[in-house]
Amino acid sequence: MPGPLALSRSTVDRAADRRADAAWVDSLWADGATRVLLVGDGMVPVDGDALRFVAPTDAPDGDRFLLGLDDGVAFVAVRLEGKPDGGATLREVGAVLGDRDAGLAVHAIALANWHANHRFCPRCGGRTRPESGGHMRVCEVDGSQHFPRTDPAVIVLVVDERERCLLGRSAAWPGRRFSTLAGFVEPGETPEHAVVRELYEEVGVRVTSCRYAGAQPWPFPSSLMLGFYATAAGDDPVPDGDEIAEARWFSRDELAAAMGRGDVLPPSGISIARKLIEGWYGGPLPIDVSRR
Repeated sequence: MPGPLALSRSTVDRAADRRADAAWVDSLWADGATRVLLVGDGMVPVDGDALRFVAPTDAPDGDRFLLGLDDGVAFVAVRLEGKPDGGATLREVGAVLGDRDAGLAVHAIALANWHANHRFCPRCGGRTRPESGGHMRVCEVDGSQHFPRTDPAVIVLVVDERERCLLGRSAAWPGRRFSTLAGFVEPGETPEHAVVRELYEEVGVRVTSCRYAGAQPWPFPSSLMLGFYATAAGDDPVPDGDEIAEARWFSRDELAAAMGRGDVLPPSGISIARKLIEGWYGGPLPIDVSRR
């Protein structure tokens, strides 16, 4: 795939080996040099192309977690119940943030989403509390430990023997939006098996081979997108009508013409889907911005 994936960039040492040292983590919150990121409702505060931090003394109450260290400076986060002032989503700013800030934002939003949905123990229903720098919750009743979850999903660009790519339109999307096909990996299944199953379930296409292309965190709310290129015979796709409303094969010239007319809108520029398509196309897609 061409270029870096917008949400896969990170330069911060997560200091995973020190999270369990509660005294050390507490000392970071007492250090005036520590930078605190406020996160809530899937948003982080942004000034232009950079995250906006506050000092520990200005941080509100809320779940706290350690994001990591960079050049001796600690970066931590606080989960808010609402949106932070000046908040923006990853879809809005993921591509413009620098490598360090992109990694911090993805990490913070993913953790905040998990903490918001795991305040009670799945075993006994008791309340849980954050520990290990916010990378674990412990039940206050039975003492069980619970860790952040990530849901693996495959996202696939299928190419046939005529070098055409297969794109589909979700039933929930606007009529011109097309993208690669995707689906979650089921329990006891490998990503490669999921590629074969999902393509057949969604559009009736039988994959003959696939190869891993790269991965990107996708905290909407907690996915990890595993990108693949796959091959298949160019049989007419048969959309399931439930998840996929429409699916079509495109040659490079056909895709460029369809986008030029405004008949097809590509996936977001921060998505791994876009990178997979551009990898097959051979460069940036010829998008008419005025038609978005």
